[in-house]
Amino acid sequence: MSLLLGSLTIGLILALLALGVYISFRIFNFPDMTADGSITLGAAVAAILLVHGIAPIVATLAGAVAGAAAGAVTGILHTRFRINGLLAGILVMTALYSLNLHVMGRSNVPLLATASLAKEAEALGRAALGGQSAFNCFGWEVSVSDMAMLVLAGMATVAVCIGLYLFFRTNLGTAMRATGDNPQMIRALGVNTDTMIVIGLALSNGLIALSGALLAQYQGFADVQMGIGMLVWGLASVIIGEALVQSRGLAMTIAGAVMGSVLFRLMVAIALRWGLNPNDLKLITAVFVFVALILPGLAARIRRRKEAAGCA
Repeated sequence: MSLLLGSLTIGLILALLALGVYISFRIFNFPDMTADGSITLGAAVAAILLVHGIAPIVATLAGAVAGAAAGAVTGILHTRFRINGLLAGILVMTALYSLNLHVMGRSNVPLLATASLAKEAEALGRAALGGQSAFNCFGWEVSVSDMAMLVLAGMATVAVCIGLYLFFRTNLGTAMRATGDNPQMIRALGVNTDTMIVIGLALSNGLIALSGALLAQYQGFADVQMGIGMLVWGLASVIIGEALVQSRGLAMTIAGAVMGSVLFRLMVAIALRWGLNPNDLKLITAVFVFVALILPGLAARIRRRKEAAGCA
């Protein structure tokens, strides 16, 4: 049961990463490589502030703001200095590795003895259950700390999803979506597409950094290597989510990104439970992404062949 709760919790936390990747790759069609650095930046900023006694919610939000700043830098490099979008993201991601080391002062910052959102959620859970450290759930003994963090991650993800949906239905949000769909048209209407891209990348990396800040508090540490491969994770979540919902509607694609993240984490957990060597985790992640990429097209071809055979 703890494996299931842990997988769901990490899946929900990394759903924020998936939503950030969805904004850059799907809404703006921008190949933003900043994600691997900004998720670590969010974790690093939050961790170092927590170590220095800053309130957990303030430290978490500060991590998100730092990530937004990193995304804005990528956008400025692309729009103002006309650097290729892919290269701009790589430049910022590379620079963030050293910046993250400077922020943390070392390669790893432990948080087990530090106040955090995870500990506050656990304290609230124990208070609600009369001081119990575990309770029975459908015949399984569940740790209050595990369930409290799951609820916290779920609430944060739902709040972000609702906020994104409402934002992208505003005039600014609609202009941002139109910038990705048809930049020539929206430019003809007097909208500065460069500004839209900068704001969009800031929002994207802010969500990614928020995911990193929450992940560090859940795991109990921030590490300079924790962002490696996270962009692939986010892309896989978005692709799997699109295959699940099979809709281009705003609400469904946002929900699909969350569903894809949770399902992807569950698949990884099942693979590890079946005896997968942890050293092969990145390999199996790449395989999952490959399957998710080719499966929709393969299914469409099979469907067309069946329809052609039926007509014949």
